[in-house]
Amino acid sequence: MPTNKQQLLDNRPEGEATASNFKLVTAETPPLKDNEVLVKHHYMSLDPYMRGRMNESKSYAQPQPLGQVMQGGTAGEVVESKHPKYAVGDKVVGFGGWQQYSVVDASQPGALKKVDTTHVPLSYYLGAVGMPGVTAWYGLVKIIEPKAGETMVITAASGAVGSAFGALAKARGCRVVGIAGGAEKCKYVTDELGFDACIDYKQHPDTKSMSAALKAECPKGIDGYFENVGGYIFDAVLLRTNAFARVALCGMIAGYDGQPLPLANPALFLVNRIKLQGFIVSEHMEVWPEALAELGALVAKGQLKPRESVAEGIESAPEAFLGLLKGKNFGKQLVKLV
Repeated sequence: MPTNKQQLLDNRPEGEATASNFKLVTAETPPLKDNEVLVKHHYMSLDPYMRGRMNESKSYAQPQPLGQVMQGGTAGEVVESKHPKYAVGDKVVGFGGWQQYSVVDASQPGALKKVDTTHVPLSYYLGAVGMPGVTAWYGLVKIIEPKAGETMVITAASGAVGSAFGALAKARGCRVVGIAGGAEKCKYVTDELGFDACIDYKQHPDTKSMSAALKAECPKGIDGYFENVGGYIFDAVLLRTNAFARVALCGMIAGYDGQPLPLANPALFLVNRIKLQGFIVSEHMEVWPEALAELGALVAKGQLKPRESVAEGIESAPEAFLGLLKGKNFGKQLVKLV
């Protein structure tokens, strides 16, 4: 059996996460039992939610256990199988974590999923046609429930969730305005992803300036908002919302290091009768087939053109992850392992 390099969570962050929170180890891969398969990971997913799980505080997911492999999505191929439905060479996605190989009990529902790489590249199953894409789909379709002609706004617009949200909202006849960091990301959001506009938050570093920019790009106000960051941008968006606006709360990366995130004008929820709903996409597995079918079709038709930031090798994972938390990535952040 192959030796397996793994990244463990060695200790919990105090404030900002650092590379010293992780530990690289080498382990022996155990022999397979009946119904198990050995998966060689080609790609590993890095996602903002992982930062919240590094803390011990109460959250929607159990904290990442210390001294164990960092958990996360993986895409790869079966290299050995003791399960009748999986053959050597099958391309699969699963939750193999920050390591080169995983042993998976393929009889467990949802533990492993075969994917077709004919029209959709393997890596996309960790982004646009994977968990981030379904996250965008659920927030838009099930919580915001957009109508043609409405205005949608999303933060982190150039990332994996944002790019999918834009394509899905445009397909429903909406005006779509993104918020991203830097001129290059904003150009990609409008030119490649087809958003109607994109606001550079680095040019609008406070509520007043951001609110003015939103007023200019959303002349009819904001009907739907997909929230990934929190902080002053949320305050600015709330100032521009229409009556009966809907907010899908996916993440608040501004608070992941433990800072409080006060709201300046919570009365606007009442004044504008705003619906705010948080959600965890893994609690809604029933919608995944429908969402993935639509996302795959958008990619195949060229209406969704996701970008990827790819770090090379398991050793690069901690620094790539810390860069993701600071917005250094451009598009979906992956680690390539082969």
